[in-house]
Amino acid sequence: MRNAQPILLSAAGIARSRLARLGELMRRHRCWIQGMQWAVVTFYLALVVAPAFMELPPPDARLLDNLVLFAQFLFWGIWWPFVILSMFAVGRLWCGVFCPEGALSEWTSRFGAGRPVPRWMKWGGWPFVAFVLTTIYGQMVSVYEYPKAALLVLGGSTVAAMAVALVYGRGRRVWCRHLCPVNGVFALLARLSPLHFRVDRAAWDAAPVLRHTPVDCAPLIDVRRMTGAGECHMCGRCAGHRQAVTLAPRWPGSEVGSTATGPWEARLLVFGLLGVAFGAFQWSASPWFIAIKQQLAEWLVLHDSFWLLQDNAPWWLLTHYPEANDAFTWLDGLLLLGYIGAQALLVGGWIWAGLHLAGRLLPGTARTNALRLAPALIPLGGVSVFVGLSLLTTGQLQGEGIVLDWAVPGRLLLIAGGMAWSLVLAARLLRPVAAARRGWVLTVLALTMAPVPLLWGIQFYHW
Repeated sequence: MRNAQPILLSAAGIARSRLARLGELMRRHRCWIQGMQWAVVTFYLALVVAPAFMELPPPDARLLDNLVLFAQFLFWGIWWPFVILSMFAVGRLWCGVFCPEGALSEWTSRFGAGRPVPRWMKWGGWPFVAFVLTTIYGQMVSVYEYPKAALLVLGGSTVAAMAVALVYGRGRRVWCRHLCPVNGVFALLARLSPLHFRVDRAAWDAAPVLRHTPVDCAPLIDVRRMTGAGECHMCGRCAGHRQAVTLAPRWPGSEVGSTATGPWEARLLVFGLLGVAFGAFQWSASPWFIAIKQQLAEWLVLHDSFWLLQDNAPWWLLTHYPEANDAFTWLDGLLLLGYIGAQALLVGGWIWAGLHLAGRLLPGTARTNALRLAPALIPLGGVSVFVGLSLLTTGQLQGEGIVLDWAVPGRLLLIAGGMAWSLVLAARLLRPVAAARRGWVLTVLALTMAPVPLLWGIQFYHW
């Protein structure tokens, strides 16, 4: 028994050493990563572009005999849910090694004008605004169901990224750093990762300057001062630099509380992940949405007002596929905006108010304490988004006659686990606080998060 601790410490040291070597391997064999990126780019273009120019699948089509359905299943049923899941496990490795949009942006920027990044582009609210607008617009054009809409939303984002690259930066990912619609979400979720590139500031400052070239950091990070994994794309280019940067393990969620959280990051978490995204996953299944629509439609008919009931909007503004008997009226579009907006304000507003109430129970200002407590909710927000995306997976499988009876209990278990993890992170943040006060704050936070499992439970068992 006396030798157990040295053995464990030795095993941990071996694991850290292997991770460090893996990071340096990524740096030395950059060509392998580039080859992988171009393979993913090819696959991405095939999934997004080709189906958009094909006919919509007939009602009796199946995944394995129709390219459009197969591409939808791969992209929305497999690709995106597991991109979200990867953020929990390996941080933003997706961004630095696999993301086709990032790879195309960086490649295009090599031929760009190299102009300085303007001040307006550095505004901290862009991740929130871009995520909200993209999410809502995707619902308006039914991005999950129709390949033309997917090409418009995703292809449009890629074209915009390449256009920004042609103007700003040189060999850099300016779009990824400032304007990417999921940059803020990935930055939040990566804080939970058990892997990160750790910077030893003392070793960095002690290393001779002349022996080292600057780090070629595509997302424009000041590596010397990097303290977290939120902005790091995990590409490995800085591994071993000045013998101060190493790929290393850490306790999952240990970054929460150690790095400052800005107000826009908190708004993205509360009103974006737990508000807008939640509403986007629920509105189409909501009987409340249908009931409100029917009542408003009847009122419009009684008052001889029919223009809101017309379905003549173009497909790039509202869903319009008459050949599939699927066309949104103007009333549908307005109600969609209203429903998602209302859910974002109600759920997000409840959580925002709960964070400030919990902040009032702690020393200092309520606002400062709320921003400090907000990152504890990242596990719940990330799990909620994964659960929402998994609905697409099981929905597509159900169309093939594959019913997963364990899916609903499994989802609720994930939501409960995310909520429990959030409370554990909150308790860690509150360690310096007296036990009695800590208990009150955790109780308030539990009630603050309660609408999330409650609304998911209503959708799964009552809708």
